Order: sequence, then C-alpha cells, then structure tokens
Amino acid sequence: MTYEDGINVIVADASHEKYVDLILDTIRIAAKKRGTGIAERTHEYVATKMKEGKAVLALDPNEQTELGDKFVGFSYIETWGNKQYVTTSGLIVHPDYLGRGIAKRIKDHTFTLARVRWPQAKIFSLTSGDAVMKMNTSLGYVPVSFNQLTDDDSFWRGCQGCVNYPILEMKQRKFCICTGMLYDPEKHKGEPTPVEIFQEVMKDMVKRGHV
Repeated sequence: MTYEDGINVIVADASHEKYVDLILDTIRIAAKKRGTGIAERTHEYVATKMKEGKAVLALDPNEQTELGDKFVGFSYIETWGNKQYVTTSGLIVHPDYLGRGIAKRIKDHTFTLARVRWPQAKIFSLTSGDAVMKMNTSLGYVPVSFNQLTDDDSFWRGCQGCVNYPILEMKQRKFCICTGMLYDPEKHKGEPTPVEIFQEVMKDMVKRGHV
C-alpha cells in the first residue's frame, strides 16, 4: 500500500532479505538508546519470516540507498500453540522517519495480516514501550497476565536474548518488565476489519503467492 507521502508498506518476501541486517542493527540501536531489553533474532529467523509472507516492510522509493528503496520500518508475525496464538513482533522504525505515524501504519498492516490469515487466533504482544501499548489499545488489545498468553515453550525461549530474561525466569514466566497485551477475536465479533488495508494486504499476498 502506498501512502500520500510516497512510502510503501508491503508484505515482504524473499527479495527483501537484503534489508535484514539493517533491520536487526536498527532494532539493537533503538533498544540500547531506550535502555530496554530485546529478544535477539538472527538473520536467518527474520529472513524466514519474509519468505513465509509473515513480515511487513516499509520502504521509501523517493530515497535510494545501496540496498534500493530506503528502509523505513519493519515488523513480523508468528504463530504459536498450534496456531491458536499469533504475535506481532519486532516493530521498528528508522530514526529518520520517527514522528510520522509510520509505526501505526505498520502495526495496522501486521494486525490485519494476522486477522486475515488466522481469524480465530488470539493475537498478543509483549512490550515495554508506551507507544506500542497505545497502538495495541486502539486495536482492541487489553493488558493481561502472562498466564493468558501462549504456553508454547518455543515462544518463551525467544526471550532468552533479552537482558531481562533472568527476571522472567525468576518469576516463573508469570510476569516481567514487559506488559502482556491480548486481542481475543471472540470479544470482537461483528467488528469490521479495516477494508482498505484488508484489500491491499490480500492483493499483495496473492501477487506474491502467499495465499
């Protein structure tokens, strides 16, 4: 989807792997600046999300770099617990584009993509950022205790790269520095999915062979 300022927000695919290292560096720098922990992801992990059509990428075609269109922002989705739960994770915006509503655009796309592909799944988020909490709330998420999130061990192992992981272990995964937030589709029956985003996400997924 192309916005009025020319920035494209798309479902990433294998051709966008060239941006992965820049994405990971941007996430690390942002976390260090905020003084918060992050769950470390490898190049291969993020590249796989792109290949599976589970990542959303924002690019600026008006600014060219050695990689092509300038990287603007990113996020990805993952399923857990036999696809009963979905997370939208790794949301990051390049510092040159902060304050322009880019994070909200990406969040809307990942949320809609998750709702389209797994309409019955509960969508959850672990975050320590006020801005993400506000966006989650606007989409219908509510704060919950960790025991209402997935018990899939593979998800929680992903937190091992975070500096706060010892706290999570000490508290036996009941709570940590992050806030757990949950969107339960059962509590939002009858509410429309944003039509414009839905249509654009579906069109992009069909074009790239993901559906």
